[in-house]
Amino acid sequence: MKMPRSKKRNNRGGQQRAVQPFSDEDASIETLSRCSSFSDTNSVAEEAGEVSEDVAQEDFQFKLKGFIDSTVDKSAKTRQSALDGLKTAMATKLLYEFILDRRMTVTDSIERCLKKGKGEEQRAAASLACLLCIQLGSGIESEEVFKTLKPVFKTILNDGAANIQARQAGAGSVTHGAGGASVAGVYTMFVVLFSGLAVVRFKVCRRCLQLIAHRVFCVTLQDVYATMECFESLFSRSYAKADGSRAAFGPQTTVLHTHALLAWALLLTICPASEVQNVLRKHLPRMPSLLESEDVNMRIAAGETIALLFELARDLDPDFEPEELEPLCGKLNALATDCNKHRAKNDKRKQRSVFRDVLRAVEEGDFQTETIRFGTERMDIDCWVRKRMYDAFREFVGSGMNYHLQANEFIRDVFELGPPVMVDSATLKAMKISRFERHLYNAAAFKARTKARSKVRDKRVDVGEF
Repeated sequence: MKMPRSKKRNNRGGQQRAVQPFSDEDASIETLSRCSSFSDTNSVAEEAGEVSEDVAQEDFQFKLKGFIDSTVDKSAKTRQSALDGLKTAMATKLLYEFILDRRMTVTDSIERCLKKGKGEEQRAAASLACLLCIQLGSGIESEEVFKTLKPVFKTILNDGAANIQARQAGAGSVTHGAGGASVAGVYTMFVVLFSGLAVVRFKVCRRCLQLIAHRVFCVTLQDVYATMECFESLFSRSYAKADGSRAAFGPQTTVLHTHALLAWALLLTICPASEVQNVLRKHLPRMPSLLESEDVNMRIAAGETIALLFELARDLDPDFEPEELEPLCGKLNALATDCNKHRAKNDKRKQRSVFRDVLRAVEEGDFQTETIRFGTERMDIDCWVRKRMYDAFREFVGSGMNYHLQANEFIRDVFELGPPVMVDSATLKAMKISRFERHLYNAAAFKARTKARSKVRDKRVDVGEF
């Protein structure tokens, strides 16, 4: 029977060594060794993360540089793709530092695409021009862009022989459709930017519009009035004539008139009281005729503009009431309850939703407040003036609107949100409710909504209760 060995053979030599006991000192050394190894691993991981972020940023900027270079390519398809790539980047990220040194290059490319490109390319270039100004803010850099591009936009807008697609967006309204931004809309945004959307500050405070009147940059109120007259010359062609007849226009021309109306309404939000009074006398009696248009987007644009006019009028005179209020309310009520079978279901649903709010605004001076949440903040859209402003910016930045509301100092200044609020990811994660809590909340809301609707649908309920 063999006895167990008490010594081990060393692998490096052939000698044997006795096994030493594991002391407290060895334990402390082992612990220190492991902690040091762990911290080294973390530091390496952090450095690797920083390196990967830097690499990703470099790759992103390299791609943007490629887009800028491709805007002067001979192929129209390549130029179009480059413009779309720049639009997406500017709509979803803040690129001020990157764009600042390249603004003139980008401006030259936009000018070239506007002058020599076709409809789709010109539309993309027009949208990119406005996004460029939103990125640069209200400083001298934007003024340089505006001075360069203003004559080009004005020429296209006034040129009746120009490509109709260059003068308006695709199939759909600026606010309600899926089309791109129109040259009219972009030119309007330019005028708003430099006539004082942020610098000549207008302040919306519970249906109160205040304009500080002084000159800023290269645009004055006279420039704003001249631009509004340009838009009036477009959408007023869709007014009914004195004998009740109206001119017949094609779908694309109607879309152009819709854009011009919305652009005109946006400029009206920064006009002083004297100009608002002139507009009310001139346009409010005729604008209801646009509610009879065959185009749903024109009807909606006209309804929202009428609500805006009533809001501005009541800011000046709380007892404002036009002569033909009852016929107007009758038209609005008919559109809010429209059941014509020859109209598409989606059009009727969208129209009824909008005109219920418009009718309430005209009859009662009320507005359905909408809350916009972004990050840890929230913003209330509590009047038609603010809604028109919000819709105009959202048209250009699209799904990136919440990001810009959270981080873009210029847009935050426009909506009086103050400096950007810095919140770390841990705080954001802690604020989010769990999926189970969200499920319980939705279930409770669904149950309450079902009960309310069932009560309304019950024929035995006394109608007088409602």
